[in-house]
Amino acid sequence: MEPSVYSGLALCGRELEPRRADVVVEAGRIVAVEERTHAPERWICPAFFNAHTHLGDTVAMDVPAHGDLASLVRPPDGLKHRMLRSASRDACVAGIRQSVSRMLRGGTSGCADFREGGLRGVRILRDAAEGLPCRVIGLARDGGEIEADGVGIASVRDVPDYPDVVSRVRAAGGLVAFHAGERDAEDVDGALDCHPDLVVHMTHATDAQLRRCATEEIPIAVCPRSNWSLGVTRGPNHPPLAKMLSFGCRVLLGTDNAMFVAPDMAAELMFASVVYGLDAGDLLRAAIDGAAVAGASTWIEPGAGAAFMVLNPGSGGLSFSRDPVVSLVRRLDSCMIETSVFNLRDESIKTIF
Repeated sequence: MEPSVYSGLALCGRELEPRRADVVVEAGRIVAVEERTHAPERWICPAFFNAHTHLGDTVAMDVPAHGDLASLVRPPDGLKHRMLRSASRDACVAGIRQSVSRMLRGGTSGCADFREGGLRGVRILRDAAEGLPCRVIGLARDGGEIEADGVGIASVRDVPDYPDVVSRVRAAGGLVAFHAGERDAEDVDGALDCHPDLVVHMTHATDAQLRRCATEEIPIAVCPRSNWSLGVTRGPNHPPLAKMLSFGCRVLLGTDNAMFVAPDMAAELMFASVVYGLDAGDLLRAAIDGAAVAGASTWIEPGAGAAFMVLNPGSGGLSFSRDPVVSLVRRLDSCMIETSVFNLRDESIKTIF
């Protein structure tokens, strides 16, 4: 099979260095990035990876919701859990598939999904994503972790036997992820003591807890729009994104509950840029780097898996952009995406669909 060549202004390597180049893809991998002075007016950007989703919640999208965090999302009887129990299997499959399709159209090639519903929930997720070019990492609970890629624990508060659960999942070679620090800092240390592959939220984590994440290289998936929607923050210090970055934490972006927030990484980037005022390059890296949780590299460089989008800046009103990275963070619209190249399949992950 002949190599495929994609030409334009490519954001290369982890530093997202803009280079006019041909990106050469063969057998699903980038084999070369070759300078091309007169490349067409297209931007080539690594694909996004949504580091935290609850796609099953799609069936409860924008349901009237009132109350605190616990009454809305705490297992086993929060509003979302009651909605999921009452939804038919067909509706759950259709809802997840709709959300995955939306992510794909928006340049997102994969996600790490916390999956409720035990084995039934994992099988629903598998059926929903079947045939779609999306890398879905299933982090299940209630026994579903047996067939999934690992466990997604709601909080150490909610799972009294979480050390035993973690031990079983580790023995089976699975990933371990926790919600932690969303409401307060009290459930963070227990999660970190398990040396997880990922912690989610850390909205109210202390400086010491953040430094521990940096030292122990525990990635943090933050979900700013969800935190604001659920009333667990009212200012740019929570989640403490600037501190996380200054301490050297590996920060990833996720969108959280599809019930309240669309799984739209462009919207997450724009919101984070406006509210938290962070460097655009740091934010764009956070939207891309979640693939590393699943052991993948999607940077535009030789040897990486081919996972990128080719954009027409003119179709999004960005022909006069002086900084493509800033413009992608603040102004990306799916109408700009002409081609998406998603090739992240890896059979070492059990539930890639």
